[in-house]
Parts: sequence; C-alpha cells; structure tokens
Amino acid sequence: MVKYVLHKRHARKAQRHRMPRDTMPTQHSLCPKPGCGNTTPCPRHRQTPRPNPNRRGYGKDHRTTFRQGVLDHDPNCVICGKPATVADHWPLSRRQLVAQGKDPNNPRYGRGLCQPCHSRETTRNQPGGYTAPH
Repeated sequence: MVKYVLHKRHARKAQRHRMPRDTMPTQHSLCPKPGCGNTTPCPRHRQTPRPNPNRRGYGKDHRTTFRQGVLDHDPNCVICGKPATVADHWPLSRRQLVAQGKDPNNPRYGRGLCQPCHSRETTRNQPGGYTAPH
C-alpha cells in the first residue's frame, strides 16, 4: 500500500476545510408538481418510469405488420407531402383501439406522417404526452 504524505501547509489547509460527514448539508430539491412544496422524492407525485417500447405494444408485430403496412400505403406524409417516416395510429390512438378490442397492429388504423408532423399532431391531440390520462 502506497501512503501519500501531505506537506504540513497542505495538511493544515485540508483539515480546516474538512467537515464531519454527519454535519454536511444535504441537497434537497422541491417536488416538480406545482404547489406541492414537498422535497423529492415526493411519494405522492413520484412518476413511474416509462415502459420500454416492446412492453407498450410496439414490438415485432408492430414493426412488421402495422408500420410496414402503413408506410407502404402512405409513402408520403398525408399532411405535408414529405416522405413518411412514422406510422401514426389514426383516427383512434393505440390505447383507444386496445380499449375497444380492436387490433392496434392493423394498418387500416394508421396513416403515414413525417417526424415533424407526427410531433405536432401528438402535441395537439395528446396534451400531457405518455402520462396523461386518455
């Protein structure tokens, strides 16, 4: 084991600036929920992590059946005409299709969009994003 020795001047300086561990201030931040006032992690407003795409239903069936079928049917964005890169569930969302017992991977429930139009439509039609109740 190598032992390092500090020069006296540096040892005194290090001793002066060292605080005992139990008296060190802890860093707390406020809960991100407006008006809550609790420090994080706030048990009432803790968000659950978003499941991965496969768990949300966007697995192999989605990629091979829905996405490919929609992009074959709509190779250009139905809103602006640019090349389509996203298969969007429309006029019902994936959650609504599942709730009604319909197959969400059926390409007839989709439309081809470019990424900017998909982002704009999602913001307009799903305020609050993933965590919002639908």
